[in-house]
Amino acid sequence: MVGRVGQSELLFQLVIVVAIATLGVALFERLQLPAIGGFLVMGALLGPGGLGVVSDAREIRGLAELGVVFLLFEIGLELPLDALRRFGRATLAAGAAQVGLTIAAVTAIATALGVAPSTAVVLGGLVSMSSTALVMRLLAQRREIDTPHGRLSVGILLFQDLCIVPMLIGVPILAGEVPASALPIAWVLGKAVLALGVLVIAARLFFPWLLYRVAALRSSELMSLLAFLLALGSAVAAEHMGLTLAVGAFSAGVALASSHYAHQVQAELVPLRGVLLAVFFTSVGMLFDPAVLRNEAPAVLAYVVAVLGIKAGVVIAAVSLVARQETRTAVRTGLGLAQTGEFSFVLAAAAASAGLLDDRLHEVFVAGSIVTLLATPFLVAAAPRLADLATRGADRIQRAAKRGTESRSDPVVVLVGFGLTGRTLARGLRAAGVPYAIIESNPHTIGAARNAGEPIVFGDATRPPILETARVDRARVVSIAISDPTATRRATALVRARAPHAHIVVRTRYVKEVDDLYALGASLVVAEEYEATLDMLGAVLRSLGIPGDAVERFSGELRDQGYEALRSPAAGLFDPWLGEILRETASEWVEVPDGPAAGRSIEELAIRSCTGASIVAVRRGEATIPSPLPGETLRSGDQLLVVGDAAAVERLRALFASHPGAPGAGRSSKAQV
Repeated sequence: MVGRVGQSELLFQLVIVVAIATLGVALFERLQLPAIGGFLVMGALLGPGGLGVVSDAREIRGLAELGVVFLLFEIGLELPLDALRRFGRATLAAGAAQVGLTIAAVTAIATALGVAPSTAVVLGGLVSMSSTALVMRLLAQRREIDTPHGRLSVGILLFQDLCIVPMLIGVPILAGEVPASALPIAWVLGKAVLALGVLVIAARLFFPWLLYRVAALRSSELMSLLAFLLALGSAVAAEHMGLTLAVGAFSAGVALASSHYAHQVQAELVPLRGVLLAVFFTSVGMLFDPAVLRNEAPAVLAYVVAVLGIKAGVVIAAVSLVARQETRTAVRTGLGLAQTGEFSFVLAAAAASAGLLDDRLHEVFVAGSIVTLLATPFLVAAAPRLADLATRGADRIQRAAKRGTESRSDPVVVLVGFGLTGRTLARGLRAAGVPYAIIESNPHTIGAARNAGEPIVFGDATRPPILETARVDRARVVSIAISDPTATRRATALVRARAPHAHIVVRTRYVKEVDDLYALGASLVVAEEYEATLDMLGAVLRSLGIPGDAVERFSGELRDQGYEALRSPAAGLFDPWLGEILRETASEWVEVPDGPAAGRSIEELAIRSCTGASIVAVRRGEATIPSPLPGETLRSGDQLLVVGDAAAVERLRALFASHPGAPGAGRSSKAQV
């Protein structure tokens, strides 16, 4: 009976926690704040230290450990080791520098304030981690994952996440659970490495084999059970080998990430992981007593200011000096990664259990971390303006760079951005003999371009001195093709102010940017989302036999309208005149197939009377026959320039494919060629 009461109480507590988490998410989503902050704040307000809706969170924290297991396993699945190559050595080196310098700086400051060295190192580890879940969501919402600062943020977050394993392994060593001599420490580390090796080998070899066998049975229920078993089983196995549940789950996830079945395993765990993750962060919030903000306000404020300042400063320095990125990118990356993250809570729980964090320090950490998480959306929103302020000091240096380029001839075209689009434009302009200049902010791209003899200027196109260096005021055409939407808007406005008569062509990836860019002075906006739609629509229309030039005129009209017709409600129709374009008479090249039409004359096939199409030219090899006579014999492979509507062209193709009928069938239409 007692056991049943205990189970009922645990279930009641779980229901209350899930309800609190749901309320927190609903409230914070309405305020456009991160869901993680909602979990933490609602847990603090309604937990034992707040209103006491949940009086004892100890049993709930047992379930919360499951949330940690699934969180780390899923993040591991999202971080295959092969992904390290995509970010490049410079980005990963910046991540290593950020983690190392942050730990060193925090350790030095904490030690100077009288904190024990082992605890100071733990604090450095806590501060060095950023919130992968929060930053990735903010970047996705702002559509900035593919921007320079977005890619840098993702690469640094990846490196941080990988660091959780050695940090968790190092907690018992710092706590003195291992004698402070070389041999015992080497023995512990050796056992940990061996256990990790066994776990990784099993995840790389045995797990894919097992998943293949289960997938062959085509049972969704069995796949769900196996995914659950792999996550928990790897965590429990790691714990029995002397590691922690978190290390085991994360390592197994990373090892399994390269498998073909990683995405399916992740899909099976997402719903359950979401619930348990909410339980975890809500229970962490319950650890916080709101009275701490009153009693320890100076300490919490000092923690928040120190973390945001040190973390942002270290990231900016690492991105600028190690990854060699421009100041604007470094500032935006630093402000985006300035908070403490979800792994910090995992590491703090392990350190508190090992006695490395006392209750007061743990409470200050939780309170300060909640504030840094809540501050992050506002820092990210303010980052572009702060980056502009930070880059003003570089104007004198950029003007000095301009003086070294006074002798260059004026460009006809200025290319802002030298990615795939910029390189393609440069090749076309070079082939046409058109002088051009390039503005690019990626130092790695600069080196290769200069070695190739490209007229390239290093710098940020949102800075007036750089535009002056590239002589944008003397260009007839300016192409802006960069990944950062904010920088694209600012560069467009600055170029228009300095080159009022230039034709400014701007590329954007997102539909919502089109109107703003036109308002800022763009002459033509090429929206990748719309262009992909037009390419798809054109391919479909041409496959239906509609002449290619009619399709091109149709697409051109849509572009000239600023894609307005595409932005109308999905259920609406295009204006009737747009449809008329597709039905108008147009010209189309049609190839004569190797079939019954080959070897017959235009007159014999009675093309005009049978199809309504007219042949105005025949292209045969290198020769072109304009206005062919009715007696011109068609050969297989001839290209016919046909004038007619879509239906006429389609009838002509059908005529070529079918038997032409009795000889002389078209003699009465001799003049209707």
